Amino acid sequence: MSEKENIYSLEIEKISDLKYGENPHQQASIYKTDSAIDYEIIQGQELSYNNIIDMAACTSILSEFYDVCACIIVKHNTPCAAALGSTIVDAWLKATDCDPISMFGGTVGFTQVINENLAKQLSEIIITTVIAPDYTPKAINLLQRTNIRLIKLNTPLSEYKNYQTEEIKVTPFGTIIQQSDKGELNKDNFKVVTKTKPTQEMIEDMIFAWKIAKHAKSNAIVIAKDFKLIGIGQGQTSRIDAFEVALNKACDGSKEAVAASDGTITEINNIYAAAQGRISAIIQPGGYIKDEEITKTADKYNIAMITTGIRHFKH
Repeated sequence: MSEKENIYSLEIEKISDLKYGENPHQQASIYKTDSAIDYEIIQGQELSYNNIIDMAACTSILSEFYDVCACIIVKHNTPCAAALGSTIVDAWLKATDCDPISMFGGTVGFTQVINENLAKQLSEIIITTVIAPDYTPKAINLLQRTNIRLIKLNTPLSEYKNYQTEEIKVTPFGTIIQQSDKGELNKDNFKVVTKTKPTQEMIEDMIFAWKIAKHAKSNAIVIAKDFKLIGIGQGQTSRIDAFEVALNKACDGSKEAVAASDGTITEINNIYAAAQGRISAIIQPGGYIKDEEITKTADKYNIAMITTGIRHFKH
């Protein structure tokens, strides 16, 4: 911010023109700011506008799980697969089972070094970009035989959120500047509101699902089990539609799984949908006038519910 409080200034240095923007008829360029992370392109074609947008979306989610073995797959700037594993290969195998169709041509990110075993499996899948903190020499040798773009993150994932300070959107109505969504779960607002209590395993799955929902397009519902995304509904104009899309993706996998909602559940029909899908627990912001009725309905179907007091709309 400049010395004049009502004037916002930003110095950005042009790096290069991109082949084109979001679509071939749109021009685009990339600029460097002081808050840009440090990364390098190990191999692959030049980055496109869509590549960069997907890389940012993928890395933002990876930063939620920087201290565990995680695999995140993003397509069209939205998560379509996510999993945690005992090893990075285990996380990959679980993630590929989330949505094998949507991940085709996607951007894949990892929180750990990519080894030879994982590289061999990546080379057999059609994906556009891989993001990781590093690659073993044998992994690079294997992946060099593909057309996959390999991105090495030199900035630690644990520090990534420090580089996400604000978001700027230019509209015909004016330019909007807001703080980035860094909302974290707060133990004072994290409350079990139902008589039906979740197990520790359910709570851990709910936190995992909540972190994914935070980065999904609103309205968003994320269904997860055993640290694996089972179904996701996002970008819907009603929450019940998002719930039904997620349940359709999950199929029988929704049994005893958990669901996370990016926004407050305001209608009972969402609980009916969860009950029909045999969901065991729900995590949502809460804070609506129908909270008591919704909580009682969840108890009626033995669904545990946690409220967080924090909303994560992503338009």
